[in-house]
Amino acid sequence: MGRVGVVVSTAFVLIKTAPQKELDVYLTLLDLEAVSETHVSYGEYDLVARIDFEDEQQMARTLIGQMRSIEGVVRTETLIAVEV
Repeated sequence: MGRVGVVVSTAFVLIKTAPQKELDVYLTLLDLEAVSETHVSYGEYDLVARIDFEDEQQMARTLIGQMRSIEGVVRTETLIAVEV
């Protein structure tokens, strides 16, 4: 998925939304460049988003600067994927 010579990492972000804000948050996530997938989930978290990033600074900007500032996002938990 990354450019030649660029390592792309992946994280899955679990998102808890305010009541009745799931759709609004879902649609906003679709507009973020780093978000490659978004899914509705049942359980403690309402949405799961996959983000792809080239470095930790890009990940932090996406998570803190964009995702957590979306109106209706109450809590996030980030799971960084690794190869084994």
